[in-house]
Amino acid sequence: MMIEWKNLLRGFVMGTSDVIPGVSGGTMALILGIYGRLIDGINKLTTKEWKSQLGFFIPLGIGMGTAILALSNVIEWLLLDYPEPTFSLFIGLILGTIPFLMREADYRRSFTGKHYAILAVAAAVVIASGLLQEDTGDIMTSISLSGYVFLFFAGWLASSAMLLPGVSGSFVLLIIGAYPTVIAAVSSLNLLVLIVVGLGIVVGILIMSKFIHFLLRNHSKGTYATMIGLLIGSLFVVFPGIPGSIGLFFASVVMFLIGFGLAVILGQINNSKL
Repeated sequence: MMIEWKNLLRGFVMGTSDVIPGVSGGTMALILGIYGRLIDGINKLTTKEWKSQLGFFIPLGIGMGTAILALSNVIEWLLLDYPEPTFSLFIGLILGTIPFLMREADYRRSFTGKHYAILAVAAAVVIASGLLQEDTGDIMTSISLSGYVFLFFAGWLASSAMLLPGVSGSFVLLIIGAYPTVIAAVSSLNLLVLIVVGLGIVVGILIMSKFIHFLLRNHSKGTYATMIGLLIGSLFVVFPGIPGSIGLFFASVVMFLIGFGLAVILGQINNSKL
């Protein structure tokens, strides 16, 4: 088994994005050029080839876990005190990824009206879901059996969303009202809630990866159109508004350009590997 140590850095980037509400780990996987490999690898974890995937996933998992543990407080501080520059970096990354995806899809020759309709619907779904973000729900203090069933499917939906570019798992938890309960469970180490949600996450990832893998193999153009639409929609979700001061405005512009430039460079690197 060959360990792909460069996945430590990739995992660190993906883990950092998982701390950002509205930013998807799937988006970062696309930007880093490992999305297809990620979906294929997860799909193989339930087959006899699972051992061959450990070299890919072990460093990726270590990187993600390290980022979440090390940067969660830093990211929280940045989001509270400097939301505009912080989100501008991710907006630049997302916007810079869209041209790469469109080239991958060969949209000029392969996209028809149907594909543009799929793109528009996907973008509209993400934007519409963003309008529901304010209804975050209350912490579930006394949880019945039906409550645990709800939390299981909440984890399932959130993890499924995490694999889709442009859709944040934490954002889905916010929409369905489970986010406060899950965060409270993490803070208080409520093991029963964490186990139930964790099982939902595992099941969701395994099932959704097979579905996405099937779509990429059999309906690649429609899948690319959906991904592009999700990314476009996510731009509206993560947009923090116009900065209130000139200093923050220029800082936001600089961070946007940095993010956009990084995405373009990574896209060129990925193209050179094809």
